[in-house]
Amino acid sequence: MPDLVLVVEDEPANAVLVEAILTTLGGFEVLYSDDGDEILEVVRERPVAAVLMDVSLGHTRVDGANVDGVELTQKIRDLPKGPNLPVILLTAHAMKGDRERLLFSSSANDYVAKPIIDQQGLVELVKRHIRAAEAVKAEIEARQKENDDR
Repeated sequence: MPDLVLVVEDEPANAVLVEAILTTLGGFEVLYSDDGDEILEVVRERPVAAVLMDVSLGHTRVDGANVDGVELTQKIRDLPKGPNLPVILLTAHAMKGDRERLLFSSSANDYVAKPIIDQQGLVELVKRHIRAAEAVKAEIEARQKENDDR
């Protein structure tokens, strides 16, 4: 079964493009939405491998309140699976200092400027972050097993 990648995007054309890149070049299963409550539910209930998060969500809500991609990423991080879930920001904010500011404020793993020029590079970036998260998870599980065996 292919890894599930969530694409959080409020522009349907951008979402369809990212979905096409990830399914065609990466072989991923993709779910896209701009409904914050739905995204949080999917992260809670399904084995999500990574999240691609638009920073400038215009009408995304969680519990009725407007949130942007930074706030939604913080809410994902607060979930039990959240700390080890790769989140990659997708944004048109590409001014000097934006990358560092957005990564710091959101706790995201990485940042890709839009428009996406290097499609294969995006797929490789997602795969690299998924592999890293899997390695961290395996290390945590090994340490827990080691502690349980003592």
